[in-house]
Amino acid sequence: MYLMQDSLIFFRKPVHEAQRDSIARRFPAVESVFIQADVRLHAWHIRGSPLVLYFGGNAEEVSWMLEEAPRRAPGVGWLLIDYRGYGSSEGSPSEAALTSDGLAWYDYATGTLKASKVFLFGRSLGSGVAVQLAAERPLAGVILVAPFDSLVEVAKRHYPYLPVDWMLKHRFDSIGRAPKIGVPLLCLVAAEDRIIPPEHSRRLYAAWGGPKQWIELQGAGHNSTDSAPAFWENIWKFLTR
Repeated sequence: MYLMQDSLIFFRKPVHEAQRDSIARRFPAVESVFIQADVRLHAWHIRGSPLVLYFGGNAEEVSWMLEEAPRRAPGVGWLLIDYRGYGSSEGSPSEAALTSDGLAWYDYATGTLKASKVFLFGRSLGSGVAVQLAAERPLAGVILVAPFDSLVEVAKRHYPYLPVDWMLKHRFDSIGRAPKIGVPLLCLVAAEDRIIPPEHSRRLYAAWGGPKQWIELQGAGHNSTDSAPAFWENIWKFLTR
């Protein structure tokens, strides 16, 4: 289990060059952008303001949002980020690498793209990346969907027979950072989530240091949050308030 944990946490979703070109042709108004860290990193840029940096789930290929985001939040800008090993980004994912890359994308957004108002949107695993970034950079607000207190606590729930405390390399200790974050939070939680039960989200929410709003999506599971009517309605209000 120790040796397998990377493949259990990160379900890579690579996109080959021909696939990326096909996606780009379907969405001509969207930019396919790269930055250079120690490896080449990719994201999709939808122009607009404010700008939302999107960090997806552990098995998510983010290009599906190219159609969904502009329809649900017209006029808002998006930077849909491919984790290392996902989409068209090179390299291998890890907590340290994803956090470092998130900071690089933020600096690209405020530098190259001249974004003056930046939000973060972290879904599931992406909530761990978003929280670490929120602790390091100024923001207009943070949206977390199905977030967790720490990956250690979630892993203990699913693997109670394992010594998770010393086995887990990628800990994503969001609750340890939350009290120092003073920006507004919108927390959207699936009431029927069996992967990250709401109590893990509630602990993080309770520890958050800034203004916050809790939306519990009745009848929704971990992978069906977006179909709840309150989901995009509250995201739109939060981004345009």
